[in-house]
Amino acid sequence: MNRVPNPLIEQMANELEPVRALRFRDGALLVGLAVIITVLGVELLDGIWRGIAAGEASPFFLIANGLLLVLGCASANSVIGMATPQVGNRHDGPGWAMAMAAVLPLAAFVTLLGHDHPVAALQDPYGLGCFASGMAASILTAGALILWLRRGAPVSPKLAGLHIGVAATALGSAAYGLACPIDTVSHLGLWHAAPVLAGAVIGMFALPPLLRW
Repeated sequence: MNRVPNPLIEQMANELEPVRALRFRDGALLVGLAVIITVLGVELLDGIWRGIAAGEASPFFLIANGLLLVLGCASANSVIGMATPQVGNRHDGPGWAMAMAAVLPLAAFVTLLGHDHPVAALQDPYGLGCFASGMAASILTAGALILWLRRGAPVSPKLAGLHIGVAATALGSAAYGLACPIDTVSHLGLWHAAPVLAGAVIGMFALPPLLRW
């Protein structure tokens, strides 16, 4: 039995090109490189606080920046995995990390309640600067994660955008936190955690169009 050749199938087959498989390791290296460059940029522009190495940082300073780092890593891990969706993939880690990091603004809120004038305590002359710097420090990591997902096939652009926003701003705020010597609960819990909330909102509503394939 002779089969009639289909020119359309032959044309489609001729246009096929080999594609390099996405590996989790490559995504992790890309994000790690973005974070390293960001930290170097913080050192060049503002200088990393030398009090950290001298043991002058308070325990809350280490805890706050550590929580942001854990949250950023958990969310970035989820984003990298979203590029190659598989049956049974779960993304619960960032949710638990977000709940854990929520201790920061909660602690700041409780601390402000103890002040006679809580509104006055919000008037932090360095607050907006740290917020803006944390957002700026997230740009390179966000770009790396967006680039990675655009090479893959995320099945939920809105969830992917949320995790990108959280990962980038958490890692960016932690990176810039190395240059900020202010270690009060209210400052770290409000102005260093605020970029993560802003990043989550931006990621959910602004990034999905960039991630659809």
